[in-house]
Amino acid sequence: MQVENYVYQNIAQSLKDHGVETIFGLMGDANLFMVDSFVRDCSGRFVPAAHEGSSVLMALAYTHVADKVGVATVTHGPALTNCMTALTEGARGHIPMVLLAGDTPVANPRHLQSIDQREVVKATGAGFEQMRTPETVAMDVARAFYRAQVERRPIVLNMPADFMWREAAHTPSVLDVFTAPGGVAEGEILDNAIGMIASARRPLILAGAGAVKAREEIVKLADRLEAPLATTLKAKGLFKDHPYNIDIFGTLSTPAAYELIAQSDCIICFGASLHDFTTDQGKLMKDKRIVQIDVTPTAIGGGLHPDAALVADAGLTAETILYWLNEAEIPASGFTRDLDIAKLTEHPIGPNKTAEGCVNYIHALERLEEVLPKDRLLVTDGGRFMTEVWVRLSVQGPKSFVATTNFGSIGIGLQEAIGAGVAAPEKPVVMFTGDGGFMMGGINEFNTAVRLGLDLIVIVANDSAYGAEHIQFIDRKMDPSLTEFHWPSFAEIGASLGGQGYTVRNNAELEEALAAIPNRTGPMMIELKLDPHDVPRMRI
Repeated sequence: MQVENYVYQNIAQSLKDHGVETIFGLMGDANLFMVDSFVRDCSGRFVPAAHEGSSVLMALAYTHVADKVGVATVTHGPALTNCMTALTEGARGHIPMVLLAGDTPVANPRHLQSIDQREVVKATGAGFEQMRTPETVAMDVARAFYRAQVERRPIVLNMPADFMWREAAHTPSVLDVFTAPGGVAEGEILDNAIGMIASARRPLILAGAGAVKAREEIVKLADRLEAPLATTLKAKGLFKDHPYNIDIFGTLSTPAAYELIAQSDCIICFGASLHDFTTDQGKLMKDKRIVQIDVTPTAIGGGLHPDAALVADAGLTAETILYWLNEAEIPASGFTRDLDIAKLTEHPIGPNKTAEGCVNYIHALERLEEVLPKDRLLVTDGGRFMTEVWVRLSVQGPKSFVATTNFGSIGIGLQEAIGAGVAAPEKPVVMFTGDGGFMMGGINEFNTAVRLGLDLIVIVANDSAYGAEHIQFIDRKMDPSLTEFHWPSFAEIGASLGGQGYTVRNNAELEEALAAIPNRTGPMMIELKLDPHDVPRMRI
């Protein structure tokens, strides 16, 4: 005989049925009892954020690092509208997660916080799933999880507040998700692609986030072809320690690597969408054959149209191409034999023009790369500072790197750093943010990291300005003062919020802060005082 529970208990139990152990969120009228049941009845963990949007961002990073569907919960009305930027970041990044959003009572259409929540969600690109009745709770939750994984985007499950204290039986429901690899490339297009690859004298392999699980197969193909390996930003670190890894492809390449890419005659792209930053608005793809492989049809042809497009699994396709190259006894290209990888991966260091009372940013990054824990998770916020971090700070692999770049927002990095830290508590998290980004979205969540006791190192690149706008005024010989801010001391803020804080205005203070890293006892903040006229330009 089935036991009648309250709906809020059935929602919590459904989360447990899906193997959910952690949810991020903010409690309100429509979700507080569900959260309580998840913690007390289902032995789950609730991570309370200071802002609703933060909880979604935490869940997005949790998804990326833990490789499982992240879950967040908020209440209704303004709680959901506060999540719009975060949901858009997730939708643009194709990140599967579930947001359990309360809704105002169905019986009270004039409720103060009533809003058409479906339309709010649609504007972000996320999916919307309505909880239909108290009796369909388990199936509605299952549908949300299924859609998140299949559609690879956030799904918002809309939960009317007046359902929560209704009684209904709980029947577990978990929908199987098709997780087998996509199809194997075949037919005339495959023959044409192999012909292009076989005839190439200077082939190069590019892998994106869609090829992360195919590393071994792609490396075997690259070795067989004697082709250099490169990645998109999101796949950073995928080919770490491979002797012919030239690191990030595109506007973030070193000058020598950029020239090598320009000289290649065939680019074999696995799981990369080929947007403008990767291709430098198409310049890097001119006068060469492009073979694009992706299991998602819509990912092909978005930036430029390839010469051969294979809608297929990256790993299986790499194996297939390798097989036919061997069958036809195609000789290796020899492209990698005379490459100077050290030169190809060395980013230049310009002259030091840093003003008195500031530390040189490039020098600080070089020292941080030497001192920071090697097994770190690296998270970056948006802003002018970020491109130099991407090219000068190493990562162990794509799962150890979170770049909050999908929507071009600033102020979302610290929240994702918390989600990453919760997903992998055994690893230290290093997060880079700008002063504007930290004031916008970091200051309200640093204490969350303190409360959670996370091993978090936050580096604030503080040029006392909105740097990207500042440099535009400078370039046009206009007064940049409207972009400049006299912020409070971020190091003191970090200490007042329960962490450790270090202000760095010169190399001596930098070394003092670096010396404190091995002895850190909780979240720490290193504030780099930078000259707004001497911060390197963004490379994108």
